Amino acid sequence: MPVLIVTSHRDDWQFEIPGVEHVDAWTYLTAPENQSTGRATRVFNLCRSYRYQSLGYYVSLLAEARGHKPMPGVLTLQDLKTRSKSSLLPDELDNLIQSSLAPLQSTEFSLSVYFGRNFAKRYERLALHLFNMLPVPLMKYEFIKRDDRWVIRKVVAESGLDIPESHRDFVRESAERYFSGRASAPKSPRRTRFDLAILHAPEEQDNAPSDTTALKRLMRAARAEGVYAELITRDDSSRLLEFDGLFIRETTAVNHHTYRFARRAANEGLVVIDDPVSILRCTNKVYLAEMLTRHRIDIPRSLVVHRDNTGLIAEQLGFPCVLKKPDSSFSLGVVKVASEEELKQRLDEFFGESELLVAQEYLPTTFDWRIGILDRKPLYACRYFMAPGHWQIIRQSQSGRGRYGKVETLPVELAPPKAVKAALKAANLIGDGLYGVDVKESNGRFVVIEVNDNPNINAGCEDAVLKDELYRRLIEVFVRRMEQKRARLDV
Repeated sequence: MPVLIVTSHRDDWQFEIPGVEHVDAWTYLTAPENQSTGRATRVFNLCRSYRYQSLGYYVSLLAEARGHKPMPGVLTLQDLKTRSKSSLLPDELDNLIQSSLAPLQSTEFSLSVYFGRNFAKRYERLALHLFNMLPVPLMKYEFIKRDDRWVIRKVVAESGLDIPESHRDFVRESAERYFSGRASAPKSPRRTRFDLAILHAPEEQDNAPSDTTALKRLMRAARAEGVYAELITRDDSSRLLEFDGLFIRETTAVNHHTYRFARRAANEGLVVIDDPVSILRCTNKVYLAEMLTRHRIDIPRSLVVHRDNTGLIAEQLGFPCVLKKPDSSFSLGVVKVASEEELKQRLDEFFGESELLVAQEYLPTTFDWRIGILDRKPLYACRYFMAPGHWQIIRQSQSGRGRYGKVETLPVELAPPKAVKAALKAANLIGDGLYGVDVKESNGRFVVIEVNDNPNINAGCEDAVLKDELYRRLIEVFVRRMEQKRARLDV
């Protein structure tokens, strides 16, 4: 993918970076060769000003219109106006700011971030996180200490003119390092149609939604369809604009970097699975209970619980019953309650984290149906058996490692039609992405337990029937949607 640095004036950027072209803003905006949407070009906008309707603003705006990939994008330019508010920072970044700046004796501090790096080694991690939050090539952050906490007072996008003489060698090195990475290197001897980022977290190990073999099969399927696929991690959010699509293969949550990845990617026009709306809807069991009930989808007898109606649990559901935290995953925060005493204990614990909970009748079964749904069509059907000696499909150990029950996969057409129909109806209320719907079969009823936005796809389990065809179908959905987006740009 060609790389272009754009500055207000030619003299604003003094460095020659191998493989990187440099033009002034006026040339980029007006020269016919830069107006074609025929090739995807990464545009690094280092103009002196990004104010509304300035040359710098139009460089990013028209880069997007031309199908180029600007840094910063127009949405990031808007974020520059709000990110001085520390109240808008993710907790993780705020904690990193506090720990990184804690040794300082002064009450004011400025930090320059050059392509995600800082001149001082001790601030490298903070610089990378700030760059991931606001992907602007050259930035300065001004901090001030108030009430024993460091807050961002001001953020300033810089141009090449603002680089101190003592920092120039470091900026050159940082730029060369950034551009010499995978972001600008040739990806394959064969030209690829699209670029797909696959977000994963190697540290999740057994709890990851896809194992290493499944990820390799996915990337192989991508190559076969002319798509360059690359595994990325949470440290790569500043690189999202290099890609046409994002496939999240890491456990999702709303107050989490996976949601921020999904939202940024969707805002920047990438094809995203799991999309942010699906994450919001699927990761909250209160939402699911209300939505499924409203649409008359059969679910276990359920009660949305608050502090004023806890007495209804025993009356309406009896014991044992199941109590759920709204954002629980991997069976954590989902407990079976056998008595009034245990219920009181669990309610006290759970209400410490959420104002609303979900209680449901307990339906003992030896397995759950897991129906995979992709693009509003069934993809796979599995029996997820309960973990040995446990009432759930996962038995969590003290260390957080899960012990799973066995999985049996069968062709979708051999699964109970009522289970598939219920799963499709429930998933279609969420969206058109990738979902795993859990369905229990009890006394002739097929009841939806939940809709998962980030379903497992593991080698030898969910792909046991379709094998490589499953991964081809996943990539096919991305390709079709990316082609549709490109066609709209080319009109």
